[in-house]
Amino acid sequence: MTLYYRPIVHTDATRPAGALTLAGGWCWFSHVEVLSRAGAQGLMPATDLPAEVQARLTAPRAPLAGVAFDRPSIMGILNVTPDSFSDGGRFNAPEAALAQAQALAGAGADMLDIGGESTRPGAAEVPVEEEISRTAPVIAALRAQGYAAPISIDTRKAPVAAAAVQAGAGLVNDVSAMLFDPAMAATVAASDAALCLMHAQGTPATMQADPHYDNVLLDVYDHLAARLAVAEAAGIARTRVMLDPGIGFGKTLAHNLALLRGLSLFHTLGCPILLGVSRKRFIGTIGGAEAAEARMPGTLAVTLAGLGQGVQMHRVHDVAEIVQGVRLYNAITKGGAQ
Repeated sequence: MTLYYRPIVHTDATRPAGALTLAGGWCWFSHVEVLSRAGAQGLMPATDLPAEVQARLTAPRAPLAGVAFDRPSIMGILNVTPDSFSDGGRFNAPEAALAQAQALAGAGADMLDIGGESTRPGAAEVPVEEEISRTAPVIAALRAQGYAAPISIDTRKAPVAAAAVQAGAGLVNDVSAMLFDPAMAATVAASDAALCLMHAQGTPATMQADPHYDNVLLDVYDHLAARLAVAEAAGIARTRVMLDPGIGFGKTLAHNLALLRGLSLFHTLGCPILLGVSRKRFIGTIGGAEAAEARMPGTLAVTLAGLGQGVQMHRVHDVAEIVQGVRLYNAITKGGAQ
């Protein structure tokens, strides 16, 4: 029987003897919940964990693309598309994109995530050359202007990733976890870029048709473990990889909530975790906010819940507001202004 170990995470300043620091970050744990396909197996002291599992749960995460993970990090979203669900068309003109990039950095974004293809539910695929023309010139222009902050390219396509890395991107954020384009693994391996692997069931065009899982938390975990193994086999070291459970990508509201409650399980894979919940529909459904732009408060609430489970990076539209919330969270949990 395969066992899974979910750390029960705390942030309190008072911690018991023998408690372990989670991923070299701001959380600690003294017990884990043992899970299996047959059901929960109860709690286990963290000190009784198998050595390899304990090592992966406690090892500090290596920086990726210039971002350190000993504190929460913010990835600012810059969609240079006409049809993204929240801000489509606002920043697809080069001048507007450059201005927004500078604004996000000034608001406190640790990294920019630039995307030229919408992955909203029902979105159609964008041709490779068009996606390159939307993204690579913006990245190159930012670097030419002296923009030094880390940049991620949000793409499923190896040629788009290659053009973006050449222009100055340091991380490839692939929502298909390298399943859409078989060349993605070799492309990333041949570069010095980091990689984010996300779980999605289906493609953006079909993913919300009828998502189904046997056990959504364990199914997503196993999928990411398998894709991480593929990346390592291609020559991409685990220390170059970040993982994203893919909230909203082929998931119902109930699936999303189950993943959010169990987020700490993914630390067992030994990589930083990216959480992308910004303005998503389930936030509007629960929070009573029909317009995507009205979902910032709900986004902040879910972000803070993720921080409480040690999630290292948060992909958001409303950078200034989320940065403010994270600063208050840090001040309360760590003591004093941060």
